[in-house]
Amino acid sequence: MQANTIRFKNKSIPVMNFTHKRSQMELLSTKLKEYELHFEFRRKLKMISMIEIIGDVAIFKYNDGTKLYLEVS
Repeated sequence: MQANTIRFKNKSIPVMNFTHKRSQMELLSTKLKEYELHFEFRRKLKMISMIEIIGDVAIFKYNDGTKLYLEVS
């Protein structure tokens, strides 16, 4: 398991990379840049506590226990 942080706007979010592949982190960064102007996504991202990468899916975990799944490939 690899622990990193990713920055989106002015927020640092811890990322747990279970795939151990650097390419998955790059794909996640690219996907976040695509959603940079998406207002609803940015609003939801403010409440994210951490991100887990498992396979081709990034799981955004909220403080209240809910999850948002995003395909990064």
